Formats: sequence, structure tokens, C-alpha cells
Amino acid sequence: MKNAYVFPGQGAQFPGMGKSLYEQNTTARDLFERANDILDFRITDIMFNGTESELKQTKVTQPAVFLHSVALFLTNPELKPDMVAGHSLGEFSALVANRVLSFEDALRLVARRAAAMQHACEINPSTMAAVLGLEDSKVEEICAGITQEVVVAANYNCPGQLVISGSIEGVNIACEQLKAAGAKRALVLQVGGAFHSPLMEPARQELEEAIATTQFNEPVCPVYQNVNAQAYTNPPMIKQNLINQLTAPVRWTQTIQNMVADGAAAFTEVGPGNVLQGLVKKIHREATTSGIS
Repeated sequence: MKNAYVFPGQGAQFPGMGKSLYEQNTTARDLFERANDILDFRITDIMFNGTESELKQTKVTQPAVFLHSVALFLTNPELKPDMVAGHSLGEFSALVANRVLSFEDALRLVARRAAAMQHACEINPSTMAAVLGLEDSKVEEICAGITQEVVVAANYNCPGQLVISGSIEGVNIACEQLKAAGAKRALVLQVGGAFHSPLMEPARQELEEAIATTQFNEPVCPVYQNVNAQAYTNPPMIKQNLINQLTAPVRWTQTIQNMVADGAAAFTEVGPGNVLQGLVKKIHREATTSGIS
């Protein structure tokens, strides 16, 4: 039986996140303070005392979720993953857990990613929507048929739950067609923009420059990457997949299926919330799930 560790992405944040960890663990406190220095603002003030609205800013959310996840992992030295994966942003946390990236380098990349994505959202106002109760192939077919606007499948979260991403008009058109095709729900999400779509190309280019100059080390275990759900141990390939992730869909359903096929039986979610535990159970009912949050 192999132990798989999974790391959440944007959306897992909550007011007060990480505060008790900071107060109770000196190693964690050091990581949080190093993060404040690297980011050049006190992210801990917003994490511990900020409002839900303040935490939702992309430039805050992404480093906050990363910081909380990685601090939890690094303060539990008994955790020995056989394989790791992260949902979108969570892939950076996974790459610290399998020692491809240092904490400092990963945090700098996450901050750069967040700023680049925010900038891309300002260039192209856009959105995402959750689609429930429809086959993936039908969602893909409807999105492909909307040629006058950008709209694509973005997050394959679990069977019957897929998130689409694109221009505001494209997503609205798709939602109407998806509901007409039998979707239980097609709900526009309160997000900053069209993540994991071609509209993130400016952010991809910006992140590529930062990743190109960052040291990627040999991993201690495979990382299953979002772009194609495959396992990787080759640093140059891990780099390229991380760059491509911004404009490609998150293939989470396929990721968990591949991890199970490769021997994963126990999945531990490390980070705020428990969303990934629920998704794992929907993808593979027999999996054992737990969380460190």
C-alpha cells in the first residue's frame, strides 16, 4: 500500500488559517516569518485576522494556501510520501513535499504566479462556472461548439463535476446550453478570471521566465501533474508541465485514478479544508482518506 499526499489549491482559504499552528510550533513560526520577508508584506496579518474578502484577493490567496499547506507538511517530519499531487496551485506545495523545490523558491514562484494571473484577469475580464451532473464528453462537446467566444473545460474535479473557464459571454452561453442538455447545475463562480484556459497565456509567459531561472532538484518520489495526470521524476519535464499548467485543464479525476492504479490506497490531504478528501472518495470509493489541517 502506497501513501499519497495531496495538496489543495485556491478556494481552500478561510479567515484565521494557520494562526494556531503559528502560535504552537516554532518551526512553523519561522516559516511564516520568512514568508512575510520574502513577500514583502505581512501575509500572516491577513491570514490570521483578515476578512474573507481580503483573503480572496489572488495575490493573498495563493501564497496563503501554499504557506499553510507547506508549513503543515514541514512540521510533521514523520510524513513520508510515496507519491504526491496538488490541485492547481497545490502542485507547488507538492513539489516542496517531494523536495523538487525549496520552500523559498516555491513561495517566490507562487507569488509571481498570483501576480501574473491577476494581471491576465485584468487584461481579459473572464470567469468560470461549475457544471454538475453531466458527462465530461458532453461538456467538452458543448464548449467546442461555441466558436465565437473562448470557453473550455478547466477542472476535471470528479465524475459529474467539471468546471469550465473562459470569457464572461462564452461561459454564460455555455451555461445555458449545458442546462438545456441536462446538467443539474451550471453555476457561474465568484472567481477573478478564467484560470486554466487560453486566456491565461500572458500569465503563462510571465511564469515561464521565473521558472526557467529557478533550481528544480531530483524528487524523492513522483509527482502526478495536472496537465496530463501522469507521474514525473524528471526535473526538466516537471518544469515544463508546471509552466503549461496555467493554460491547460486540471485533470484531477484522472490524477487520482492513475495514483490508485499505481498502488495508492491511503490519501492524506495536507492544507486548509477537506475538499480534496471528498473528491478522492467520489473518484475512488474504496480509498482511505485523512487530513492534516
